[in-house]
Amino acid sequence: MLQPHLVELAPVLREFALSLVRDAPQDSLSRTAAATLSVLERGGPQRITTLATHESVSQPAMTGLVQRLEAAGLVSRGADPVDGRAALITITPAGSHELAARRQGHEDAISARLGLLSSYDRALLAAAAPALVHLMESHV
Repeated sequence: MLQPHLVELAPVLREFALSLVRDAPQDSLSRTAAATLSVLERGGPQRITTLATHESVSQPAMTGLVQRLEAAGLVSRGADPVDGRAALITITPAGSHELAARRQGHEDAISARLGLLSSYDRALLAAAAPALVHLMESHV
């Protein structure tokens, strides 16, 4: 059983995460497209089925997304050396650039919001950063 002050923290963190998504700068990438590019950037080439599972979408939906990303030059498709019938999807340099620009937009928006806080509140958030990183890394 969580301590009462931790139970109160969960809805605050949920609303905070939702506000970041709501207030994020709008760009040409959907959240799923950006997440897919991020998986490819961090994990290397992936099969469409793996990407679909990771993003909790159907394989046909991921196939359509990959086709759009490929048409935009953000990913490329290559043969899977283990199974010639399957394809591996790889992020392109243009995809990495687009993803970096999106991340920078998010970081700029967050920095602007942080600038509205008092120096005391910013220091509290900075002190909490290691715990937030552990929280993010603990999901399975």
